[in-house]
Order: sequence, then C-alpha cells, then structure tokens
Amino acid sequence: MAVLGGGTSGEHEVSLASAASVAEALRAAGAEVVELTVARDGGWRSATGGRLTPAQAVAALTRCDAAFPVLHGEHGEDGTAAGFLDLVGVPLVGSPVRAGALALDKERTKLVAASVGVATAPGVVIGDSGPVDPASWPFDLPVVVKPTTGGSSDGVSVVTRADELDRAVEHARAAGDAVLVEAFVRGREVDLALHRDRDGRLRAGAPLEVVVPDDGVFDRASKYDGSAVFEVPARLAPAEHDALLAASTTLYDALGCAGVARFDFFVTADGPVLNEVNTTPGLGARSQVPLMYEAVGTDRAALVGELVAAALAQAGRTCSAWGPFDPVPTSNVTAWPSSRDL
Repeated sequence: MAVLGGGTSGEHEVSLASAASVAEALRAAGAEVVELTVARDGGWRSATGGRLTPAQAVAALTRCDAAFPVLHGEHGEDGTAAGFLDLVGVPLVGSPVRAGALALDKERTKLVAASVGVATAPGVVIGDSGPVDPASWPFDLPVVVKPTTGGSSDGVSVVTRADELDRAVEHARAAGDAVLVEAFVRGREVDLALHRDRDGRLRAGAPLEVVVPDDGVFDRASKYDGSAVFEVPARLAPAEHDALLAASTTLYDALGCAGVARFDFFVTADGPVLNEVNTTPGLGARSQVPLMYEAVGTDRAALVGELVAAALAQAGRTCSAWGPFDPVPTSNVTAWPSSRDL
C-alpha cells in the first residue's frame, strides 16, 4: 500500500500528520506500506527523505496494490492526485477527480448543492481585482469572507463593519485566487462524515458539533493546537439528525464522492445550511472524522481498513501486502442511532 502525504498547499504539515496516521494504521493491520511525500516545492521524497525522480515515484506506486492519498488542499485534494493515480493505473482510496475538484471549489459546491435542494448561505464571488461593493450584495453585514479554494480555514474572516472588508478580502486573496463573501449564518456548526463500504452501503459516523470560540471563527490555530472543543455525538433532535443525514447522502452522490467525505453544516431553526464539503478530511490524532467513527464503534485502524477494502473491491483487486488479513468492517452502523434519545 502506498500512502501519499505533504503537498504544495498551505496544508502541507496537516497532510503529513494524516499520512503518518494512515501509515501507522495500515502497518498495525499487517500491510506493507510505501510512504511517499510531495515536498513543498513539488518534488518527491521517500520515507527516509531521499529525493526521488518522478519516474522513480511512479515505479514505486505501480508496485503497490493501491494508493491512499491524503494530500489536503490544492494540487492534491482537488482531483490532482486522483487524476495522476488514475493515469498510472493505481487504484485510489478516496474520491475521484470530479468530486475532489467540485468540492474544493466552494462556489461550485454551492451550485451543486442548490441543484439538489441543499441550502447554502447567500454569497457572491469577487475576482482577483474586482471592487468590493457591499451595496450590490443581496445581504447585509455581518459576512464571512473566504477564498473559494483551500482548507484549514486559511484566509477566512468574519466581518462586522464595512471598513474591515478590504483587509478581509486581501487576506482571503492571499490564500486563493478568488474570494467568496457569504452572509453570516447563525447556527450550530455540526459535521457529518460518510463513506461507502465494499458492499456499496453508505456508513455514517456520529454527528460532531464544533463548539465555536467567542470570536465566532473556528480558525486554523484552534483546529490544530488542541484547543478546539468537539461534542460527539452532537445533541440533535431526531428531525435535525435526519435532515443532516439526508443532505449529506444527497451531496455524496451528487458530487460523485468515494472513500470518506465530511460534510460541514450550520444547524438553524430553518434547517441545515451547508458550509463546505471535504473529500480528503484529516485523519490525524486530533482530526474530526476518526472521532466521529470511533463514536459508532469503528476505530481509526478499522476505518482505514474499511476504506482500503472498498477501494480494492471497486477496482476488482485484493491486497497482496496484507496476506491473510481481511479488513472487515467492525460495525454495521449506518447512522447514529442514539441521536433519537438525546
């Protein structure tokens, strides 16, 4: 099994943590793991840090049964890694090109969501050098300003005064090509993760609520410095849970996702409002997705095993590196059942 981490995006270090976690889980299951890193400059590195030519990297990949890319952000999660692996004939653990490309672009995600009846916040896109004219927007302050691409909350600001807009837009432009300005949604931030198993069944983790800091921003620092507070399972009414599950399932299929994807929502009095979709979510020690599946009886190692088994089944392959090991799912939970008791 190959595990790809690093990358040229601003999420390089986060990706390395995810890759290390995935490699550890695979080795614990008895798999032989080939770790490859994409350096910040785009070059290839081996597990020991030695430089590899592109030809050497491809040779290493094509000797593997499958590849598990955890290249977060642009030039990886956006379909780049999936397309590359498809071209060299290596089965992919995760979403294909279309899903990655659509989900990483928040503007396109909103268009897909609207087409299948999933609510999103009203928003406008500002180009590379377009003027910031809030008078033309169909909503009022406060607003959220963010790059249309990228992750880890890079470039995101909550703006409450008109004189803060220019600075927020420039901050977002530094993290992406175009800027998305959305109406501020007042609601609880609740996430749900889905993956499709080897038999084609969708399996959900427990809903997770992000306890948002007083400043109203779940920013990069709070995501990764250990200060973030998560409540798993989120306390949802039965109707709220069912609405989140229905919206997530609809989007998973509409975008063409595979592997595990995380759907981030705001739960409001009028129903769920989609924030974003992450087709290559973090799988490190502090990441949300492993916590969500642990709450339904699938630990990190079992989740990784399930994802690999599904990818190999889709490709019509078995994993020679595992020998007799068969990563059978440890839980038959398809949704969080206890939410109805909360």
